[in-house]
Amino acid sequence: MLNRVAVLSDIHGVLPALEAVLAEPDVRAAERIVLTGDIAAGPQPTEVLDLLMSLGDRVGWVAGNADRELLEHRRNAPTSAPTPDPLTPWAADRLRPDHVDLLASLPRTLTLPVRGLGTVLFCHATPRDDEEVVLVDSRLDRWQEVFTGLDDDIRTVVCGHTHMPFVRLAHGRLVVNPGSVGMPYGRPGAHWALLGPGTDLRHTPYDLEAAVHRLTRTSTYPDAAAWADYYLHARATDADALAAFGPRDGRTNTP
Repeated sequence: MLNRVAVLSDIHGVLPALEAVLAEPDVRAAERIVLTGDIAAGPQPTEVLDLLMSLGDRVGWVAGNADRELLEHRRNAPTSAPTPDPLTPWAADRLRPDHVDLLASLPRTLTLPVRGLGTVLFCHATPRDDEEVVLVDSRLDRWQEVFTGLDDDIRTVVCGHTHMPFVRLAHGRLVVNPGSVGMPYGRPGAHWALLGPGTDLRHTPYDLEAAVHRLTRTSTYPDAAAWADYYLHARATDADALAAFGPRDGRTNTP
């Protein structure tokens, strides 16, 4: 049984944000760090992976859709993204063979026992799919749908994907989304969560202007400056994100 687990989601290859979270005392003291996907697809993919790999067995890894898409592009496999973000093939081309092997080995879900929360299932989007959308205001029958097939002893589900933090109950299960470390929507800074014995949504401010300058100077991605300015400053609001994601949870199919 683990006493403390730090959850980091949607790092998206932003090294300064990751470094800021890893420097947090509660993250350094956590028994495990769990990554709930979309780890490297960003302007500093190799740097982020190398730092996380250096942490060894403390880290539990879960694959996200962006991690899968990196592999698809690297292997010239058909991709599920009809119009891929130009950053994805760029980042895929920079992965070393050991990075590719790591991403290819990542599971879709991970379960761990956490004090106060019981058996916790960690996933990227939903337990059954790495691209499905569920939101803080998704209707209960949507949650029932995405929980189909889960063991009854899983009472806590931790997901990412939508880059907005929330905690809610759905059909007796606690659902936790830590938000995004590297690409937050609604509020700048790095978002993460601390589990055990309860749930604590955390926010780590860091020097955004220094981070934008660093990304612009060190990343060879052609649009690094514009990308960093937009995403690190969270220029997409939570209202923007909810409006974009909302129809994807099926709500438009209801009266």
